[in-house]
Amino acid sequence: MDQQRITIVPLTTENIKDVNVTNDYFTIFGKLVPSFKDGIWSHGEEFFDEPRETCFPDDDLNWQAYIDNNSKALFLAYSDGNCIGQVRIIKDVNRFCYIENIAIIKSARRQGVGKLLLDKAEEWAKVQKLVGLSLEAQDDNLAACRFYLKHGFKLGGMDTYRHYINPNIDTALFWYKPFALSD
Repeated sequence: MDQQRITIVPLTTENIKDVNVTNDYFTIFGKLVPSFKDGIWSHGEEFFDEPRETCFPDDDLNWQAYIDNNSKALFLAYSDGNCIGQVRIIKDVNRFCYIENIAIIKSARRQGVGKLLLDKAEEWAKVQKLVGLSLEAQDDNLAACRFYLKHGFKLGGMDTYRHYINPNIDTALFWYKPFALSD
């Protein structure tokens, strides 16, 4: 996929229909194993004997609230008129831009779409005078954890009770990408 043919646009009333198009299956093949020692996070990887496919349920939010809003936004990625990805972001209380969701359709993964969406989130966050990007990922979504590490995110914490009522999620990992003070 040619990145020059990808356009990133804000959510509008006309493209709300495309929001959940990006909710595609992904493979769970291992987990990130965090460790905290002497105030420093490190991590290893553990691979599963049997990979499995999973998918998050479609979101059912008030999408109009993301249109022309200075405290939240949703951007969609298009290629050849088809929606191939999204990033949904909000201003968090800690002055980070919290990425509520980033999703790319399976056929467009590993082609730079995620990087373009992160760049758009960072651009929006800087306009809003926020201090960085943050997000949550589950420890068993190793592909996502690797993606965040590759793009400059640092592990900032974990929570084994965040998804207490969901037997499919063990540990939530919290990722941060602070901006340089001069940004």
